Amino acid sequence: MKKFWILLLLIGPLTFGQQNQKTIRGTVTDGTSPLADVAISVEEGGASTFTDASGMYTIAAEPGDVLRYTYQGMKTLRIRVEDVTRILSPTMVIDVAELEEVVVVGSNRKSQRDLANEYAVNERLIRTAYGYLNADTAPGNIRFMTEEEISPIYVCILDLLRSRFAGVRVVGDCAGGGAPPSDGQITNIQGVRQSDADSFEEFDNLGPQRVYIRGTSSIFNQRAALFDVDGQIFSDPPIWLDINQIKRMAILNNFATTTQYGNLGAGGVIVINTLAGSPKSGKLKDFARLRNNFQTGPILTRADVASGEPTYYQELNAATSTADAKAVYEKYASRYSSAPYFVLDAYRHFYEVRGDQEFADEIVSSKAYLFDRNPVNMKALAYTYESQSRFNKSHEAYKEVMRMRPNYGQSYMDLGNSYRNLERYDKAAAQYKRYDYLVEENMIPVDSTDFVPILNRDYNNLLFLHQAGIVSAAQRESLYVEEETFQGTRLVFEWNDGEAEFDLQFVNPENQYHIWKHSMASDADGIMREKEIGFNTEEFLIDDSLPGTWEVNVRYLGNKSLTPTYLKVTIYDNYGSRSQRKEVRVFKLSLKDVNQRLFTLTKGATVALN
Repeated sequence: MKKFWILLLLIGPLTFGQQNQKTIRGTVTDGTSPLADVAISVEEGGASTFTDASGMYTIAAEPGDVLRYTYQGMKTLRIRVEDVTRILSPTMVIDVAELEEVVVVGSNRKSQRDLANEYAVNERLIRTAYGYLNADTAPGNIRFMTEEEISPIYVCILDLLRSRFAGVRVVGDCAGGGAPPSDGQITNIQGVRQSDADSFEEFDNLGPQRVYIRGTSSIFNQRAALFDVDGQIFSDPPIWLDINQIKRMAILNNFATTTQYGNLGAGGVIVINTLAGSPKSGKLKDFARLRNNFQTGPILTRADVASGEPTYYQELNAATSTADAKAVYEKYASRYSSAPYFVLDAYRHFYEVRGDQEFADEIVSSKAYLFDRNPVNMKALAYTYESQSRFNKSHEAYKEVMRMRPNYGQSYMDLGNSYRNLERYDKAAAQYKRYDYLVEENMIPVDSTDFVPILNRDYNNLLFLHQAGIVSAAQRESLYVEEETFQGTRLVFEWNDGEAEFDLQFVNPENQYHIWKHSMASDADGIMREKEIGFNTEEFLIDDSLPGTWEVNVRYLGNKSLTPTYLKVTIYDNYGSRSQRKEVRVFKLSLKDVNQRLFTLTKGATVALN
């Protein structure tokens, strides 16, 4: 987050809730039937148990503990216990090797332009001095490593290759002692003298540091590997390269993949793409158009979803008068006395449909105990108030969530955005800075890849649009505001329950779609990271390159209990401009395993996960 010290930041004491042991219960299934004898344990020496014949279990754990579910033939699940966790009924899936989706349309051969567009989202692509290679379609085997697999413990590239690749022989060390003076770089392979290339003397007798990746019949006829770093060719190993700057690395050791390097590549080629040298583009990539995905099958409308709501919901909407609707509420109030979703449904009906604000507020007040000690329920209430532009009420709800979850990054973003709703821009900026301060002081965990970029965008947008409400005119020149590089439609999704699993589908005007999956089956590590940092949000950016109507759909997969999940969507129109405006919509997700429409956007657009 960009620093500026002209804001007066008052950091109050940060206190964390007492970690109390609780009993977690649930039923483990394979999606259709209960699983008996599933081993469940608290990691790092905690309690352990097994599911019974009905797949049921109970176990004692504390917030922050990680429960591990193991069963032969199934993928191991790891679920972090939160402050509200009481019921965990996970679904285990078969442990099989999954293949990426492949669509064959006449030919699977892609142009270099297509591969360049895919580079950011396809970790199996590597950029060489002669173009892009796809490890999955290239002839022969390509050994591949990504930045997530590279540990910073290695001193240089020699240590990394020596430790991580079987069959690779490394000569020399990272000190570089004894190497003769040589720039070691070949900037133009075509310019090398043929006699030198044929003899290899220039490249095999430069010093003690060498890497060999091909077996030979004679130790006197070995060929050292060539290095291709961001398109620059080196005969010497690049021991000067910072290991932490490697984005992808591939070992090419067959003739078909090294033939373009000529005789110089006879010993194989080690291709390295660095973070700084990796292909970038100023344009968003339309993930939907990277594959031949076309929307088919039924999509439930909001009316279709409403028709499947509980009986009380149907009767409230069927009531011919407000008095009749109140009678329906009283009829079901005792039956659903412990159900916050019933309270929210009734509140929204009387406030939005009947226009009876007083009675709607009485419903929430009478059931305040369902929200006061439960941050998940309180966030659903805050979402609801915010969608109705009742910003004072939503602000009080977000403050309560902050009180209950001061160690969650999401609490600071929500409260900062809430101050912005109230046009208290200095207070909003202070909340963003408070989070920044706590991270710097190591008082709360930090995430630099998923949550912080979203928070940074909110913060910078606030500075761009509301400088006058944050600092005095004399101080504005010293206020750093990063130039907003994106203008279009910004969609920010937030969900109240950290256990919620769902797929978001974005269908472009040409009926092609992109799906973002938020589930244990597809991204268990991502969900674990969300709980560690304490956030439940994702943003998507839509530009105006493709005029037409976009559809945004969702497939709800559940939240390991039988309660609904509340999904808040903030739609920013003309984002990054002075005419920026926003709308908040809230959806109750309860109908599972069907594709249902959330809303449509008549814009242009490239959808991209930030």
